[in-house]
Amino acid sequence: MTDPLLKDLPEWDLSDLYPSRNSAELSEDLEKAAEDAKHFAETYKGKLSGLDGQALYLAISAYEEIGELQGRIMSYAYLVYAGNMSDPDIGKFFQTMQEKVNAISTDLLFLTLELNRIEEEVLHEMYEGSSLKKYEPWIRNVRALQPYQLSDELEKLLHEKDISGRSAWVRLFDETIAGMRFDVDGEEMASQQVLHLLSSKDGEMRKKAAKSLGKVFGENVRLFSLVTNTLAKDKSIEDDWRGVKAPADMRHLSNQVEGEVVDALSEAVQAAYPTLSHRYYRLKAGWMGQEKLDYWDRNAPLPEEDDRVIPWQEARDTVLDAYGQFSPELSKLGSQFFENPWIDASVRPGKSPGAFAHPTVPSAHPYLLLNYQGNTRDVMTLAHELGHGVHQILAAPQGGLLADTPLTLAETASVFGEQLTFRALLDRQKDPEKRRVMLAGKVEDMLNTVVRQIAFYEFEKRLHDARKKEELSPDQIGKIWMDVQVESLGPAIRMHDEYQYFWCYIPHFIHSPFYVYAYAFGDCLVNALYAVYQDAETGFQEKYFDMLKAGGTLRHKELLAPFGLDASDPSFWSKGLGVIEGFIDELEKL
Repeated sequence: MTDPLLKDLPEWDLSDLYPSRNSAELSEDLEKAAEDAKHFAETYKGKLSGLDGQALYLAISAYEEIGELQGRIMSYAYLVYAGNMSDPDIGKFFQTMQEKVNAISTDLLFLTLELNRIEEEVLHEMYEGSSLKKYEPWIRNVRALQPYQLSDELEKLLHEKDISGRSAWVRLFDETIAGMRFDVDGEEMASQQVLHLLSSKDGEMRKKAAKSLGKVFGENVRLFSLVTNTLAKDKSIEDDWRGVKAPADMRHLSNQVEGEVVDALSEAVQAAYPTLSHRYYRLKAGWMGQEKLDYWDRNAPLPEEDDRVIPWQEARDTVLDAYGQFSPELSKLGSQFFENPWIDASVRPGKSPGAFAHPTVPSAHPYLLLNYQGNTRDVMTLAHELGHGVHQILAAPQGGLLADTPLTLAETASVFGEQLTFRALLDRQKDPEKRRVMLAGKVEDMLNTVVRQIAFYEFEKRLHDARKKEELSPDQIGKIWMDVQVESLGPAIRMHDEYQYFWCYIPHFIHSPFYVYAYAFGDCLVNALYAVYQDAETGFQEKYFDMLKAGGTLRHKELLAPFGLDASDPSFWSKGLGVIEGFIDELEKL
């Protein structure tokens, strides 16, 4: 039964992209993109090295324009699909668009391949006295992949086969998850509804939800194991051909972050397990009158927690007010998402689970997807995704090739938005007991963002390493999962057999291998950034907006320098983790 307070939640209107799946505008843009791509190839293929700087600038500008059309088409197709992954007609439409756009981009593939064959000295000469300098950050990122580039024919083959290979397996995963139904007390639910019950105040309901999830995941574990094995092997084969040493290396390159920096983060978090998650869950077990917590009680609300349903209007006002206390401009940018139909918040059968912010293309605007069910975590999710949306709006003027922020910094605005919202609520709360409950909730969110995501990263590393030796059975994958969970959550969490299947539903493992450390990176970075904000007298907001507006034009070192921060300094991560430890210290005293 839908709570009356959760009726009439906003749903997005995608007509700012295209009027409909069958619209003339969509057909015309597909045709134009295909024609422009062929003309582009006829004009420039095999000729890039002979161009001067200004001519290369014009070539990349034309490439960017075609990319804008492709991006608009695929953004629309994916958002329609995310709204209902169970509809076969929509699934067919999404796949057809992927195939058409993939064919178009095949004609454009030569640009980056030829760009990587230009000598460095020649390229530097091209920058002098031409507009090409504008694209230097993008060219630098393209050329970072130069050592791993294969022949033109092999690159074309890999590109064309992706649609019937990796992308098809991802689609199978998405549609399987979206189509799953879970029985809880005779009521049939989608995955996001059952996962929401793990935060219910009713302990018996949490247990039933967990058992239902475990049962259905277990019944489907062979399929999820096949998808995971296939994608891991596919990645391993391609990495071997490219000469990539470690499975996560290509993710680090695309994130524009050094592997050593990620290793330092991961090692710092793992070393802090005993003082963070192990200590907190031991405390929580005591608060709940237990020696150990069953895994389904990990995110359980404390007995004193307010479990009322928070209406959408209140959630909106809470987030926008918190944004406004930091900067009226930030609140004004965020309010656009509520004044326009840019958010899809309701829970529906077939809808993509979880939450995301999709930037679409610079000439349009982002869209947010949520599955809002009215608890405090959902309000924080709104604050998080709205942070992404605002970031995407601010970076859009950089254009299609330069607006995308590397994943290491893509989580900054989102986590900062959560932090602003939490701090505003905490400052408003004077009751010591309610402050304790709020602090505990924030610690749990931070543990989920830092400890849990680094545990996920460790799970992926172990899984991909093991897959190089042999296909992994569901039991083998389950053991890797359980080992990592026991290490990260500690002795105060009691595991049950069915928990070995809970790796199945994590979409990041399938969609974006090794993405997960970006969350921990973002949380620790924001902790350090927020400390600078608290100590700053003036000027922080302007620097913060400049950082977001930079998009993908600067790397993490350059973006953080104005704040006096350096993520390559090993002590940097200790500072971020120290904030979480400080909150737990405070909870122990309370």
